[in-house]
Amino acid sequence: MDEHSSDVDNPPQGSSDPTDPPLANAAPGTGTTELAQLRRELDEKNDRYLRAVAEMDNAKRRAQRERDEYVRYANESVLRDLLPALDNLGRALEAARAGTTDAGVLEGVALIQRDMLKALERHGLERYSAVGMPFDPTRHEAIARVISAEHPENTVVSETMPGYLLNGRVLRPAMVAVSSRAGDEPS
Repeated sequence: MDEHSSDVDNPPQGSSDPTDPPLANAAPGTGTTELAQLRRELDEKNDRYLRAVAEMDNAKRRAQRERDEYVRYANESVLRDLLPALDNLGRALEAARAGTTDAGVLEGVALIQRDMLKALERHGLERYSAVGMPFDPTRHEAIARVISAEHPENTVVSETMPGYLLNGRVLRPAMVAVSSRAGDEPS
């Protein structure tokens, strides 16, 4: 036999490395003690792994529950800000039923509109007017063409409904009538 084959066939006895597997030729009782210790370590690592997996599952469920709750109550601050306008609307209706003057009802409705706009502006809503502006299909929705000699072509001449931006992005385009020259009408 050469040197290399003897090393493979007869490994050194009494290795002090705890990661080495128990040796078949070790002293009696030594292998079973090491084997028991390795099993304990394996059980501890397996327990830690299972606990880590369970903790991760709990964290996922907790995060999902928090996301669901956030979505459920995301409009709370907007609604809270709109409550005064709703209260004023109730007062205006009471005044109208009591037969108060039309001016009082008109003033109440104007107050409600101001309250609502202020509340919505605090949450990023911005109202914009399109009258007199060049027609912009990204901000305006043309619902009519008006023949006009006094306005340049493709200019917004009237607005049926104002447009609104939410944090700079179009939430609802303004509904507008756009000028055209005589003879430009579609056939």
